[in-house]
Amino acid sequence: MSFFDRYNQVGTHFCVSNSPKFAQATCADSFKLLLWNDNIAQKHHIPINKESANLYLSGHLSLDGIEAKALAYSGHQFGHFNPTLGDGRAHLIGSFNDRSGQAYDLQLKGSGSTPFSRAGDGLCALGPAVREFVMSQALGALNVPTTDCLAVVTTGEVVHRNSPLSGAVLCRVASSHIRVGSFQYLALQQDDEGLKTLMELAIARYFPNISEQGDARIIAFLRAVCKKQVELVVHWMRVGFIHGVMNTDNTLVGGETIDYGPCAMLEKFDFEQVFSSIDQHGRYAFGKQPNMASWNCARLAESMLTLFVAEQNHAIEQVSEVMVEFANDFNNQYQQMWSKKLGLLDWRESDSELLSQLLTILQSEHLDYTNTFAALSNSMLDKPLACFKVPQSLLSWQQRWQARIKEYQAAEVSALMCSVNPAVIPRNALMEQVIADYYQQHKSELLSQWLPLLNNPYKYQEYEQKFLAAAPDEQHYQTFCGT
Repeated sequence: MSFFDRYNQVGTHFCVSNSPKFAQATCADSFKLLLWNDNIAQKHHIPINKESANLYLSGHLSLDGIEAKALAYSGHQFGHFNPTLGDGRAHLIGSFNDRSGQAYDLQLKGSGSTPFSRAGDGLCALGPAVREFVMSQALGALNVPTTDCLAVVTTGEVVHRNSPLSGAVLCRVASSHIRVGSFQYLALQQDDEGLKTLMELAIARYFPNISEQGDARIIAFLRAVCKKQVELVVHWMRVGFIHGVMNTDNTLVGGETIDYGPCAMLEKFDFEQVFSSIDQHGRYAFGKQPNMASWNCARLAESMLTLFVAEQNHAIEQVSEVMVEFANDFNNQYQQMWSKKLGLLDWRESDSELLSQLLTILQSEHLDYTNTFAALSNSMLDKPLACFKVPQSLLSWQQRWQARIKEYQAAEVSALMCSVNPAVIPRNALMEQVIADYYQQHKSELLSQWLPLLNNPYKYQEYEQKFLAAAPDEQHYQTFCGT
């Protein structure tokens, strides 16, 4: 396997050569491999030796002599358009094909300033790097499409934020870094050739079955991207993930989760829950994520209007139809999601009322989202576990639910529910404790206990209460973007 440049063909203004800060370092001993995801390394057959990973994944050494790149993109950030964002603290150090011929990128984050840094230092503190390592691994195990974190390397530098912090570089593995914001940037540059090239790169990677040509090809691409976004956000809603910063520059057209800065997990159920410190108006609240995914797809469609041969009004009509399909597709998949979480093998009109009653109780009683569905799933097992108990406030509703599912085989119901309702999730308080451990001692006994559980989240067994408990002061819990 060899590494190659992947995005050069789009244009040098889109793919800018730029050396990581640590390529100039004279003392390689300062780079220490702190965290390594061997499962990802083996899954993709990444040809980087763990013993030398600290040098390659800090940016000190290049892969096969490839020049590191920073990619340009625009973005709607909390609804406000920023024309030139780009990789302000990240470097794409090379792409590779795995053994099946699928392309992947290796990107360093926290590797120094680039032409897109906007006066920032381009560095990353250790805490956000640890968060991405844990959260991306946990979401992958939850069957949520995600980019992966291969490694975290400490740099020996101090990163100055609100206080001085240990610095780190994380290495991300992604099937691509083609964002909605990438198309927005090329549209702003009036670079139709670049738009076509980028679309073809995305089609080749994600949608090889698209065979249409001309305007129909663009529509097929937009439709396929919308389906990916629907699938992703339904998974987020299923497990209680709150992304926190669903800007168009953080939306990959392949439908994978990227950017784990201000993310968090929903614990006490509330559609309006927000943890991100920068989301002051709740734009990306838990329950608003489906609408924001649709909004982001509409921005992608706008960016591609100049590629249509058809007269613009007709082109707008065509893409508007795709957006209507987004809503219909989401509603269907969202209903299927709740049906599976409740163990319903078929959905009936009356089930909407049953679900509505449940969600009302969840919110009014401040019940834990994950634990409630785990308890319901557990109640269908032959030998229910002691650690999952249906809350007292749900017992009356539970009787109505049990009457609804009594026509099904219990084993079939429990198998379905336990496959979609996780027993454990990356709890917010535990995540903060792990980060604190790494700041204090560059290791965490808690993580060594917790990570094996997170990697098998649908295993119903007896758990210590600390792995199931919500954050004690959730009302005041905040997450930050990590810059």
